[in-house]
Amino acid sequence: MVTDMIHKGVDRLFGYVTIDKPEMKIRDYYQYKGYYCGLCRQLRENYGIRGQMTLTYDMTFVIILLSSLYEEKSILQTCRCPVHPVKKIPILQNPITRYGADMNVLLTYYHFADDWQDEKSLLGLAGLRLLHKKAEEVKRAYPRQSEVFVRQLKVLRALERRQSQDIDAVAGCFGRLMEELFVFRQDEWEEKLRRMGFYLGKFIYLLDAFEDFSEDQEKGLYNPLRKLWNQNREQPERFFDLCGQMLEMMISECSSAFEQMPCLQEADILRNILYSGVWVKYRKQIKKIEDTKGGKYDNQSI
Repeated sequence: MVTDMIHKGVDRLFGYVTIDKPEMKIRDYYQYKGYYCGLCRQLRENYGIRGQMTLTYDMTFVIILLSSLYEEKSILQTCRCPVHPVKKIPILQNPITRYGADMNVLLTYYHFADDWQDEKSLLGLAGLRLLHKKAEEVKRAYPRQSEVFVRQLKVLRALERRQSQDIDAVAGCFGRLMEELFVFRQDEWEEKLRRMGFYLGKFIYLLDAFEDFSEDQEKGLYNPLRKLWNQNREQPERFFDLCGQMLEMMISECSSAFEQMPCLQEADILRNILYSGVWVKYRKQIKKIEDTKGGKYDNQSI
């Protein structure tokens, strides 16, 4: 099927916005883990085990960011976890945790909808049936976000079908999706949050394309970086440098918007993620390329 050759699925675009644990203080690590486990618990409370399966590091970042900006007081509790059954684990939750859980489920629901619409995937159909009732409730609660998610995913799917090599256009779709996700309240911080979410979304999409590039080339799958590669095929190190520079520009704009907001609470955690954690997968991919090709392609400024 043609769609098998082009469709990535929104779920593959998550998992990049995480911590760099070796560079984090022990206290900050356990604080971060408390937010992560708090989101997991919220998903279970609201959506059951099926909700827990949608858990992402990226949404944990959104929760910490918004909690810091709006100075939400998180409640520390302990609970038992099937993964760690011996003793109770600490969790941190506040009203924004519920928002993150709702957005997690809504995005997963739209991923399943894409899979069913594009590929008639039985997994997609099963996911739709599992989450339909809850997702409808979330859509009614957050019509603004839901409308933008649907519209941008539709445009993104159309661009991917056309094998678009307009990097700015395809990455911009996911940027606008993340932009809307970041706007928890339409208030004085909306402009800064939109800018931050937009550029982080573009960064995520481009990093996903970069990480998948070799595999996509081998399998003949869609990748928005193919044209850039063809233009620099004789100088592969230039291709990797250009990709690194694009990623740097995106995260620089994102970080600049972040620094213009009064996020004092959990500031060290947020900076660990924005200045180091988001590069973890990039560095792993570069190391993999160097080990395979025997060359050195790392962007020196990252």
